[in-house]
Amino acid sequence: MRQTRQLAAAVAMAATALAVGAPAHAATTTVKRVPGGTAYSGAVQALLLGTATVSTSIGSGSCNSSTMTGSVNSNGTGLSIASATFAWTPSPPGPGCQGSTTSTVTSQNTPWTGGNVTYAPVSGGRDATVTIANFRVKAVVNLFGGITCIYGGTIVANGFNGTNPARPVPGNGEAQAGLSGATVNKISSGSSFLCPGTATVSGTYQLKGEVTAGSGVFNQSLQVTA
Repeated sequence: MRQTRQLAAAVAMAATALAVGAPAHAATTTVKRVPGGTAYSGAVQALLLGTATVSTSIGSGSCNSSTMTGSVNSNGTGLSIASATFAWTPSPPGPGCQGSTTSTVTSQNTPWTGGNVTYAPVSGGRDATVTIANFRVKAVVNLFGGITCIYGGTIVANGFNGTNPARPVPGNGEAQAGLSGATVNKISSGSSFLCPGTATVSGTYQLKGEVTAGSGVFNQSLQVTA
């Protein structure tokens, strides 16, 4: 069952990955460059800070390496995730996420479209809400010829600007998206009966854009304001 725990953990990492934006009132939201304060539209990258952990009815597990890339409009609409990777590094025990057997995680049905970033500050807490819509990932554990779990749906996370003292990783000065105990659901079609029906995920990602559009170099700090 330890292998099954790890499988659920590895799959749910994908749900953690970039979790940005809640759908609503996009007209009141502006994604801006820092410094400068000009509106930003274009490519974005989410880079995992530390580890992402997952708990299920039968245990928990973690990944320590995850990167997602996509794009967003300056008014917070149109968040789309084009690619996503999940692993444990360095090898061994990677590249699969941590566990007694290797579990490989792959994204499915990308791009994940329909997400949003929404300015929704809470005193002493977040600056924004962040949603990934239509995510779908598959994990395969090397057990009994391979056990497959598929999870999908929509995840909403809290977004924090780099100057917010309440951001999950205070030592990192970039915009962040954090999940704490968010629930993801198993997709029955294609999943083993051994996979838990739900999992809860926690993790934090750094969010950055490009100084030069199309460069593929994510060196632009961002913030979300009204």
